Amino acid sequence: MQFFGIVIHHSACPAINGKGFDFFISRSGGITPSAEPTDSLFIHICLEGNFHERRATYTAEEMEQLFLLRKLALRLAERFHFEPDDFFPHTPTCPGAFFPWSQLVISSADGYH
Repeated sequence: MQFFGIVIHHSACPAINGKGFDFFISRSGGITPSAEPTDSLFIHICLEGNFHERRATYTAEEMEQLFLLRKLALRLAERFHFEPDDFFPHTPTCPGAFFPWSQLVISSADGYH
């Protein structure tokens, strides 16, 4: 199966409704896969939380979620042969106006940003 990247959601999106993603990353750091693929072109990952609010810093839980997202993206990109930094928003309003896209910069060489 060939995927073209990862679509990012947040759980505050009204379209999520407990489904519509391939992996869910909880605030507690758990990663839950879905039973069936959502899309034949992209892998969908939902982060628990709301990124509509502006903030100066992110909580330790949010930073852990972003770290897990980066690690999961590296593994999925390696397995399905796409670039690990091919991230796309679900919609213009999801994953939120203040989602920290800059935190998702990944170096394939060392696995960190």
